[in-house]
Amino acid sequence: MTGTRAFEGDSKDPSLDEKHSLDINVASADRSHLEFRKDQVDTGAQLVAGGVVELDHAEAERIRRKIDWHILPLMCILYWVQFMDKTTLGSSAILGIRESAHLTTNQYNWLGTIFYLSYLVFEYPQNLALQRFPVGRWMSINIFVWAVALCSHAACKSFGGLFAVRLILGMCEGSITAGFMIVSAMFYTRKEQTLRVGYWSQIISGFISFGTLHIKTEGFESWQWLMIITGTITLATALAYWFLFPDSPTNAWFLTHDERVKAVARIKDNQTGVENKHFKMEQFYETLADPKTWLFALFSALDNVPNSLTNQRQIIVSSFGFTPLQTTLLGCVDGVIEIVTIFTGVQLASRLKNSIAYVGVIYFIPNILGVFLVNFLPWENKIGLLFSVWLTGVGTTGFVLSLSWLSNVTAGHTKRVTVNAIMLIAYCIGNSAGPFMWQAQYKPRNHIPWIIIGICYVICPVILLVIRFLLRRENKRRDSEPADDTYDDVYIEVVDADGKTVQKKIDKEYLDLTDIQNRDFRYVL
Repeated sequence: MTGTRAFEGDSKDPSLDEKHSLDINVASADRSHLEFRKDQVDTGAQLVAGGVVELDHAEAERIRRKIDWHILPLMCILYWVQFMDKTTLGSSAILGIRESAHLTTNQYNWLGTIFYLSYLVFEYPQNLALQRFPVGRWMSINIFVWAVALCSHAACKSFGGLFAVRLILGMCEGSITAGFMIVSAMFYTRKEQTLRVGYWSQIISGFISFGTLHIKTEGFESWQWLMIITGTITLATALAYWFLFPDSPTNAWFLTHDERVKAVARIKDNQTGVENKHFKMEQFYETLADPKTWLFALFSALDNVPNSLTNQRQIIVSSFGFTPLQTTLLGCVDGVIEIVTIFTGVQLASRLKNSIAYVGVIYFIPNILGVFLVNFLPWENKIGLLFSVWLTGVGTTGFVLSLSWLSNVTAGHTKRVTVNAIMLIAYCIGNSAGPFMWQAQYKPRNHIPWIIIGICYVICPVILLVIRFLLRRENKRRDSEPADDTYDDVYIEVVDADGKTVQKKIDKEYLDLTDIQNRDFRYVL
């Protein structure tokens, strides 16, 4: 006799059976197995269902290298382009945009804020679109619109025009970090994600800014050339993403069918699967009720209040007495610091077991020291002040690690999309609030903004340690629980090579369970 019941969430709670409408066929009265609809399970389930995938270490490494070769260059290029485009406003301040557009201090601050307010408003819709549509295509469309908006800066001669194009930039860029977090989780193991979630910085844009200072054209200023050049680079990147960036390991153009199966099997130990296009409300509600969601969000907001330095750094360095040419070239050092610190940070976190929180905390120490020095060094000591500002760039590693950590400790595709959106909305809140610290009355020392930044740098590492404590406690609780065999015998219907519909068994790793539903899931620390 075959019965049906409604199922969502952790089956240990029978009340959930009556709350949702997704049917699962129970194949016998003694519930010998569960039958899931295809839209309930992970997209990778159909590739690996019913068979044992033979995958030795050498073959797994070969496929990983192939994935790296086709994905990492594109990811690195776009990370660099994204950061370069974000810093064009700060670079343009030195190149003359404030004078050309007749911007007051508050108007200039609003140009930084509106980018992140737009990012905030559109972040969750962007995440929903990333779940609903092919990731690579959706990102390429956004990159194209963003490139057009960036080039359009050059035509703006007033605050209103710049405000409009900055709003469009924020709307489009909301898809990038979220998209990369999703793609990294699809293609890479947890350890590999930590190594690969990182940002290229503005070292090259510093040289571009320096070069534009030497372009002399009548009626077209250096800052306008900067916008045209960076916008053109972004446009070329959009075309590359449309044709080359994959949506998922289940349909990656550069993998054979056999390699796709092995690519999905390779990440089985993540306990997160690949993706699921079906939005699950119970996973959405679970995300809102999960304390770690809001701890990561609080960290993201506070850690990005100091990110207002992105648009202020060159103005600050210039105030130390450096010329525009010197200031532009010195901006390249910020890029070097960011590359070195992120590279060393992710290497340490990936090599030292359960060390993500500790590494993040250590990299906040130079930031705190930098804030202390920039407040108390004599104003005449411009070299000391410059090095103090550079020190405050080391802590970028903490935020990069938090993005990787969040991806590693979240399972269930709808939950992952939702928690990514909340994390990045908090990121926008911090970035939106930050610019308004920099008021004319605080110049030249800017003690008030620097004190606020210092407070954020003290609180953020404490939050990382609290998250680690809670996750470690949860791991211990699960270790003491009896084994959960609820999902050990699950089947889906698939069409075989002969065109017949057959039932095939799938492992729980491909059931699109959340990290709370799957009691075998253990949190990375």
